[in-house]
Amino acid sequence: MSAVIKFEHYSWKYTRTKVPALQDINLEIEEGALVGIIGPNDSGKTTLAYSMNGLIPNQYYGVRSGSVYVMGKEVKEYRQAELCQRVGLVFSDPEAQFTAMTVEDEVVFGMENLGLSIEEIERRLEWVVPLTDIGPLMDKPPYEVSGGQKQRVALASVLAMQPPILVLDEPTSMLDPIGRKKVFEVLRRLKEEYKSTIVVIEHSLEHLVPLADHMVLVHNGKVLLADETEPFFERMDFLMEHDVFPPGVMEFFFQLRLLGHYPNSLPLPRTLEEGTERLREMLVGGENG
Repeated sequence: MSAVIKFEHYSWKYTRTKVPALQDINLEIEEGALVGIIGPNDSGKTTLAYSMNGLIPNQYYGVRSGSVYVMGKEVKEYRQAELCQRVGLVFSDPEAQFTAMTVEDEVVFGMENLGLSIEEIERRLEWVVPLTDIGPLMDKPPYEVSGGQKQRVALASVLAMQPPILVLDEPTSMLDPIGRKKVFEVLRRLKEEYKSTIVVIEHSLEHLVPLADHMVLVHNGKVLLADETEPFFERMDFLMEHDVFPPGVMEFFFQLRLLGHYPNSLPLPRTLEEGTERLREMLVGGENG
């Protein structure tokens, strides 16, 4: 697969700060992949997201070096409107992107700005409304629905424009477990049914890890580790040293491995269901032995 986003020796320092937010980033995101970007607060993850869709450098002041390519073209060479059609960004605070008085108008707003016909807008609404489960909200003000509903409205508004790349900046940071599950269910469908390229910046790893093809650790403005998900989490000690705490089921089996009770040849289970099945197999195997 080809890289649809590529960073080459990329650095960014905001005006009036002493330390760069990002330093010498080299990173490729492949077409059709779901990539998780993780790391502690203030590590540079949001700056990385804004650099993908042109908010940096177009709307922030600072010093930039290196290059960022989106679909083979340097970000600086795009007009902002053109780039937004390629990289859709969902903010961590969904209210930051609301502009309309009803949910329906909010979802339609971006499509109207693209100049789509009424027929095409209706066709896309028929697709995105059930996908994000916002049908009962269409007549309500977007500011007055619950946190999870706001996040799904913001996601629907971006999806309706059908950008080939979707970037979500901590989409579940303000949600309860049920809200998190619903957002990641939408991402699962986008990945499996529509082969979307998705970049998710997230602290809660329980739902992200089972879906992710690749993971990236950002720490103090640098990419410390980037790999496919399974080998990425084989570096468990390294991750925990840098304030990343994997899902409990992965950590449990990692500790079993250290004690010699789980073979190196098997990947760490990503979900509780996988872990339960793996334990059952181990117990049955032990009884037969």
